[in-house]
Amino acid sequence: MVEGHLQTWTTRRGSNPRLEFEQVVDIPPTPTSEDRNNNNNNPFFFYYSTTFISPTLSTALIILSWYFSNIGVLLLNKYLLSIYGYRYPIFLTMLHMLSCAIYSIIAIHWLELVPYQPILSRRQLLKIAALTAIFCFSVVCGNTSLRYLPVSFNQAVGATTPFFTAIFAFLITCKKESAEVYFALIPVVLGIVIASNSEPLFHLFGFLICIGSTAGRALKSVVQGILLTSEAEKLHSMNLLMYMAPMAVAILLPLSLYMEGNVGRVTVEKARGDWFMVVLLVGNATVAYLVNLTNFLVTKHTSALTLQVLGNAKAAVAAVVSVLIFRNPVTVMGITGFAVTLMGVVLYSEAKKRSKGASLH
Repeated sequence: MVEGHLQTWTTRRGSNPRLEFEQVVDIPPTPTSEDRNNNNNNPFFFYYSTTFISPTLSTALIILSWYFSNIGVLLLNKYLLSIYGYRYPIFLTMLHMLSCAIYSIIAIHWLELVPYQPILSRRQLLKIAALTAIFCFSVVCGNTSLRYLPVSFNQAVGATTPFFTAIFAFLITCKKESAEVYFALIPVVLGIVIASNSEPLFHLFGFLICIGSTAGRALKSVVQGILLTSEAEKLHSMNLLMYMAPMAVAILLPLSLYMEGNVGRVTVEKARGDWFMVVLLVGNATVAYLVNLTNFLVTKHTSALTLQVLGNAKAAVAAVVSVLIFRNPVTVMGITGFAVTLMGVVLYSEAKKRSKGASLH
């Protein structure tokens, strides 16, 4: 049944259509050791306190789970969108967000992983809706780009997020960084220039759309810092996800029906004839939520900086996995360009940390 549609539903050889499930929310600062230990009434953390797993091993398992969920989304979406022939990335994104909405309610209201925070005003609700719209723009652009670019190159372009964050912070808030921070952005951009010139599967439209996705991700980060600045309006990352997810469903569902045709009818018909598709979709959506949950857990047990470092390493791991599994061609110059970009991101992170330390003194 599937084989008859592979030629229609798959993209050209060498491309890697994959849903780039982005982190929906920013991660809050690491809690103190007192906060970490004050979880006796939490059934989720009670499990850890009653086992013989050491804190170091527990943290290592959480980090492994973070890598598993992030790379798992990559592999599952690749299988669905390319090999299995389910060519509806926007609808798949909608399913991911529906999953996040359901699991977030369970995590907050039933498991009580974090305290529940209600929306306090219509103004706050509109701010969250604005963030959701920017997020949806970024995801749709990212998914579209993956029809034209391999995952490895997509990850390289995505690593330039700090460059766009600095630009939007300056244009919107007039915030100026130190000369050291701006200097660190040079290799970030230079690496992409090198990688673009040597990418065997380079596609101009896909590249521009991927840039749009990366810029949208940076814009959301800056706008979130502006809109939710007051203490009364600040939301924990898990609460913010719980509110943004259903709003994203409301945006993505009509967009999918408009751009992807009779996706609902086709999905139901395929599900009736192949129960394995239901398993794939449910498993895919569940792993997508685990990306957000493990983001929170890694930060809780380590720090936001550690998550940032792991994110940079994840881009490299994802690129290697895509090359090994999807067999897209790479060049020495392409690898060099990606490495230069990642080096620039590391330098940028260090420069930002020193700049913040200097401002505090």
